[in-house]
Amino acid sequence: MTTGTITPYRSTLETGRDGFPQLLRAEWTKFRSVRGWVIGMVIAALVMVLLGLFAAGNGSIGCNSGPGTPTRTGRACVPPIPLGPDGRAVTDSFYFVHQPLTGNGSITARLTSMTGRYGTGGFPGGQGPSLPYRGLQPWSKAGVIIKQSIKPGSAYAAVMLTGSHGVRMQYDYTQDIAGPAGAVSAASPRWLRLTRSGNSITAYESADGTHWARVGAAHLAGLPATVQAGVFVTSPQHTVTTQSIGGRTSSTGGPSLATAVFDRVSLVGARSSGGWAGDNVGAGNSALLGGFRQAGGVFTVRGSGDVAPALPDRVGGSFPSATIEQHLVGAFAGLIVMAVVAAMFITAEYRRGLIRLTLAASPRRSRVLAAKALVIGSVTFVAGLAAAIIAVTIGVRLARAKGFYVFPVTALTEVRVVAGTAALLAVAAVLALAVGVILRRSAAAVAVVTVAIVLPYVLAVASVLPAGAADWLLRLTPAAGFAIQQSLHAYAQVAASYTPTAGYFPLAPWAGFAVLCGYAAAAVGVALLLLRRRDA
Repeated sequence: MTTGTITPYRSTLETGRDGFPQLLRAEWTKFRSVRGWVIGMVIAALVMVLLGLFAAGNGSIGCNSGPGTPTRTGRACVPPIPLGPDGRAVTDSFYFVHQPLTGNGSITARLTSMTGRYGTGGFPGGQGPSLPYRGLQPWSKAGVIIKQSIKPGSAYAAVMLTGSHGVRMQYDYTQDIAGPAGAVSAASPRWLRLTRSGNSITAYESADGTHWARVGAAHLAGLPATVQAGVFVTSPQHTVTTQSIGGRTSSTGGPSLATAVFDRVSLVGARSSGGWAGDNVGAGNSALLGGFRQAGGVFTVRGSGDVAPALPDRVGGSFPSATIEQHLVGAFAGLIVMAVVAAMFITAEYRRGLIRLTLAASPRRSRVLAAKALVIGSVTFVAGLAAAIIAVTIGVRLARAKGFYVFPVTALTEVRVVAGTAALLAVAAVLALAVGVILRRSAAAVAVVTVAIVLPYVLAVASVLPAGAADWLLRLTPAAGFAIQQSLHAYAQVAASYTPTAGYFPLAPWAGFAVLCGYAAAAVGVALLLLRRRDA
């Protein structure tokens, strides 16, 4: 008996590969095959753009010269905005007693007294502001200054005594160097000196006029041969921040005036033969003007205003302004829609029982979760990036066309704000996906993400909570990630309301974003653990 040879069947099809790229492609195919998910992402992007453009288009500027005069709009109502050497808006208002200085030289003065008064903004009988209270503002300033010219916004360097922050050297509006602490009196005067060598200005201070200590130095590029040197005094607005029962804060204020007494004033170097001149730099038509009186070698100078970078939230701001992140106000609404899509990307498979097929095709569950996270994160990032670019680009143009001053930012800051918003949405989507794996319910996952990210952000920005509580919410919750959108800088030498309502976050941009990433990573870790232990 003979037996035939059995030839095993061999398929002519090539053996498929079960690698991670194939798994990524499969998850991407799942996403784009569900029309509702794609439409959801498009709607989220549109919501971001429309809300951002609404914020830009809703603002308006109007003014008139008095009863019966026609109403003007836009740039016609905006006063000239002084710009500093770097092109940024600044506040440059002070009383200046000065002489021209040509070439190298120095200005020295002894400060023997510094006092102040402030009020609540009343103008009794239209005669001028009421200043019933005694006291210096923390950032009242009196000292010596070398300035390119008396034009507001021109380059300068100054060494000064402040109301509560001791001796400081400040230059070009944004730069601040701390010196010794302490106040001044006739029994304990303070000597101040600036020396010029080319474009370099060096500041010194002394308690006795003999032993000098260096405070700092500045390089003022393009300083002309002839500059203005002398003594100056200024005092910013007195502000009072109040908080209602609901947590809403408001700032009110009034004018302040500082008075300083200088003697031993000496200007060394090539100078004119004329005497000292006094100017209210940048005062315009202000009702509170400074002045000076000279008796022998003693100068009594009074001044009001500030020499500092301009900020949008300062009480007494003189021009309407906007920031680039104001046009990304729709990000929180887009985040909710994207979180819904991200949660459904996994919970839909649980609801329909398709997760069994997914895990059967790819038993390594960690790779499945990683592929889903990468797909939903990438899709969300691309949609968010496109929406952020459109909202910021068009929104900034609309704001400028209406006459608003848009605070400029560097190219790197703009990239961080725009791309960071897209990254914020992508990480939030991964967080929603992970919570969806943990809870296996779309509604529950979206509710958790909304409560964790959107609710704290709204409570903090809308001033529903006290400022301290709002700051802690934006430190400890995933809402800290919205700090990535902040473009404004908080200056230590400028008294302002640095709160979430004004666009300032308690954590630095990347630190806040790291908090959100930490929550997302923890959620993914828990999701992976449960995905491995539970049945599909």
